[in-house]
Amino acid sequence: MGQRVSPLDGIHPPQAPLGRALRRWRVLHRIKHSDAAERFGVAQSTVSRWEAGAQAMEPAERAKVEAVLAARLDAGADRVLAGLVSDNPRAMHLICDLSHRLLALSPARARDFGCGPDAMIGRSLWPFITEELAAMEARLPALGWRERPGVAPVEMETGANESDVVPVRPSLCRWTRFVLSDGTAARLVETLGA
Repeated sequence: MGQRVSPLDGIHPPQAPLGRALRRWRVLHRIKHSDAAERFGVAQSTVSRWEAGAQAMEPAERAKVEAVLAARLDAGADRVLAGLVSDNPRAMHLICDLSHRLLALSPARARDFGCGPDAMIGRSLWPFITEELAAMEARLPALGWRERPGVAPVEMETGANESDVVPVRPSLCRWTRFVLSDGTAARLVETLGA
């Protein structure tokens, strides 16, 4: 049996604006503009323009910022959230909202995967997305998804993908965004019904 993935394989998720998330991370960690500028190898004014949305990041700069803003489960409270997902009987998983890397999954979701869950943790699930889910991802900025911490969850119907590794079946699903202890964001993905 081959390992098919989504017909959208090779298509990358829309690039989320990172300015506000960078500012939130910097303020939460009490990092000055000058220190952030040194960390990213740019001028202090560049960090200010990024945060204001007045200047786009170069690809190498964006990669550095994304590495800092990628969700991790370092804090105790965040590990508790992952544990709640991992112990839940319903089909759900937790991903980094920015990179779509798998952070945690429930036993029901693990049974769906064509390989062991340990092989999937840390791997981006974007290559397995359906057209419907990709369309919703593209709509997130208009919904203010990354603009405020308490944004409302979104629900959508999805079709199937052709993956043997991470199969998606036609169903109703819900995405809920959480801001983690370090200011990064995670997304809870739940299957609500087939």
